[in-house]
Amino acid sequence: MDNKENVLKDKSYKFALRIIKLYKYLISEKKEYVLSKQVLRSGTSIGANITEGNQAQSKADFIHKLSIANKEAFETEYWLCLLRDSEYITETQADSLIIDCNELQKILTTSIKTTKKTTKNG
Repeated sequence: MDNKENVLKDKSYKFALRIIKLYKYLISEKKEYVLSKQVLRSGTSIGANITEGNQAQSKADFIHKLSIANKEAFETEYWLCLLRDSEYITETQADSLIIDCNELQKILTTSIKTTKKTTKNG
């Protein structure tokens, strides 16, 4: 596993922990059970797919798992925006999570592109 994958795994794990804390806050403080479950599912799925990708059988399998992780990151951003705009969380709470989510999206996109390039060249 190279350094970029370690960074990705670490950042996605820390992000998942933040999402779990958000979920706990939403169900206990805001009594919100639908959107919170959606953001929990997609937000924790990012790291799970990255972890699966690190055990991939091939470069194509690796790209596939990271692509799923990236889709989950974009879905998570959607739920965070919805939670913010429906005023379940503050703009400050949302922005901090969205910044982390966007960072994961950028790293995932770069990793996917790099792996595709090395697959064509190698």
